[in-house]
Formats: sequence, structure tokens, C-alpha cells
Amino acid sequence: MSWKEKWSQEKSENLPKTAISSLEKCDKTFFPNIYILLKLLAVAPVSVSTVERSVSSLRRLKTYLKNTTSESRLKGPALLSIHRDIKIKDEEVLDKFASVPRNLDFVL
Repeated sequence: MSWKEKWSQEKSENLPKTAISSLEKCDKTFFPNIYILLKLLAVAPVSVSTVERSVSSLRRLKTYLKNTTSESRLKGPALLSIHRDIKIKDEEVLDKFASVPRNLDFVL
């Protein structure tokens, strides 16, 4: 018996109205794929406003970072992108950063 045949024999007032009520009436052993699909449908968000909000926040953040990033900070990643064929060793980068004096004031 298929899922469609099961519900075609029922009266319209006995048919489930929501995904959760369908999930409660679904037998997991006979219809494992339908059961998984109903679980996904029951927990899927109704709208995508959360995703849209996070994308717009990310866009604002990127715009802010672009506006506040100076040319000297952009030059390094641009050169790395242009000259991809040049291999850079991690040790060389670490040595370069370690050799630059840092003015950090730690307050205890």
C-alpha cells in the first residue's frame, strides 16, 4: 500500500491538516522516507526572514569594513590574489610578524 492509497480511502474530515498531525499518523516502519520528509517539513521555517536579516547584516558589515580599511591593508591581499603562483612558507610569514615590534600595553 502506498502513502497515497492510504489517505485516498479516508474521509476528508479524517485527513491530517498539518505536517505534525501527519507525522503522528505516519507509521515509521512502513513509510520511512515519508516519515523523514514529514519531520523535515515540520521543522522547516515558514519564512526566510532570518536568513535575509543575516545577509543584510553581513552586507552592512562588509560595507563598513571596506570603508574603514586603508589602502595599505588592502594591498597585501590584492598582491596575494594576483601572484597565486608564488609559494609562501608559513614559517617565513610567522618570522616576519614576529620581527615587527608591537606596542601592546597590558594592564593587570
